Amino acid sequence: MERTVASRHAYKGTPLVCGGHTRTRVARTTRQVVKVQAAEVAVLNETGEKTGTATLDLKSAGDSAKGLVHRYVVHVLRNQRQGTSSTLTRGEVRGGGRKPYAQKGTGNARRGSKRSPLIPGGGTIFGPKPKDWSAKMNKKERKLALSSALANAASSITVVPDLDNMFQDKKTKTVVGALSNFGVEDGEKVLLITKGRDNEGLYLGGRNIPKLCFNVMDNIHIYDLLNADKILMEESVVPYIQEKYSDSF
Repeated sequence: MERTVASRHAYKGTPLVCGGHTRTRVARTTRQVVKVQAAEVAVLNETGEKTGTATLDLKSAGDSAKGLVHRYVVHVLRNQRQGTSSTLTRGEVRGGGRKPYAQKGTGNARRGSKRSPLIPGGGTIFGPKPKDWSAKMNKKERKLALSSALANAASSITVVPDLDNMFQDKKTKTVVGALSNFGVEDGEKVLLITKGRDNEGLYLGGRNIPKLCFNVMDNIHIYDLLNADKILMEESVVPYIQEKYSDSF
């Protein structure tokens, strides 16, 4: 009895009595550690020369960042699915009311309907049906996951000048030359984050480049961010990223 009383005082929780022995249910609390990481990224001019550095103070989920980012990627990819694939079951295939052939005398297996899943043109067994694949995730978790991904990819980020008036000819050759000046090598997957969608010359000239992906600063796709080997960011995007993904949320 003395041990039982001592154990009750030693632990917090509701004691459980099982077979004459008292067990204590201990409440465990887990806290997600959030810390701010300061990362310096290189700033280039139009010719590709380094003119300085910019500092990004981005929030990170710490040790749990990997799991958080993975959940966010799954959330985004699930929400992109339409879920409209559908097949016809045996009961939905048209026809099949008449027996295909006689029960005996043909040498074939017994058939009662041509809608059987065992024959061509019949129904599908356990086929796909319309389904809602969407998943929910808290807004602050999504924001923290993207901020953690940006902080982890800081070594691949390069700040370039605003590209408003650089591609007036709308040619792919000009865009490829600019990417080469910014240090992009052949075969590298590039994510270019712009401040808006109004740069027609850039988009028309770069849409033929297979490994170049465009994102706008207010709609960064987590999959494109993780899939890129090099991330180019316009100079006007840096204050927006700093304000949105710093210690302010």
